[in-house]
Amino acid sequence: MKTYRTTVNLIKSVFFLTGLLYCQPAFTQVLGKGKSILYVLRMDYRDRPVDEKVKAHLDSLGYRITFIDQSEPVEKAVGYDLVIISSTVGSQDFEGKYRDVKVPILTWENDILDDLRYVGRHKDADFGEVEGEHYIWIVNAPHPLAAGLSAGINSVYRKDQPMGWGKPGLGASTIATMPGQPDKAIIFGYEKGATMDYDFLAPERRVMLFLDNKTFPLLKENGLKLFDAAVKWAIGDN
Repeated sequence: MKTYRTTVNLIKSVFFLTGLLYCQPAFTQVLGKGKSILYVLRMDYRDRPVDEKVKAHLDSLGYRITFIDQSEPVEKAVGYDLVIISSTVGSQDFEGKYRDVKVPILTWENDILDDLRYVGRHKDADFGEVEGEHYIWIVNAPHPLAAGLSAGINSVYRKDQPMGWGKPGLGASTIATMPGQPDKAIIFGYEKGATMDYDFLAPERRVMLFLDNKTFPLLKENGLKLFDAAVKWAIGDN
């Protein structure tokens, strides 16, 4: 009987260890997505250290990040899973670059939203920035871009910080707005093929987030969840 129990326990141990071995690649796959992101910024800008922190965070999630200066040709986006456009780009020089690329785009530069056809043409009417706010109003909690946060007021910064906003076209999914200002969307996204402004059809998913040049390190847990959700949804993992 003792020999039988020993044999049974040994078999159970083998199955347990085998299960761990087979589970390990799946676990790694969740954390290490291995997808590639082209990160567009102004390489010589003074706020580049903040972009480096964003890159380090994305690295920790398993994404492969390539920095590229805004002056580089758009064709370099071919083959990437996502293009991120930092708010450190110079909007006057940037204009409509990447508007037509058939790669998802995530940006937090409100001054290029019109050029990318996210919103209309008029600054401070169709897009702009508030100088200080740390609350947001989530209006579409079931959407993946809401990161599982509850509807209503949520705090995303430790203290008041600048936030970019826009008035998206009818084809957008608006996720969050400025508290008390429902016409100012600070998180919104377009599905591939959705109608953006100017009757422009989104070549791929397009997402706008509320960040500013220096605010990524100041995000609270909820804010970081929203950032991660924006990357995940834009890149097609959701």
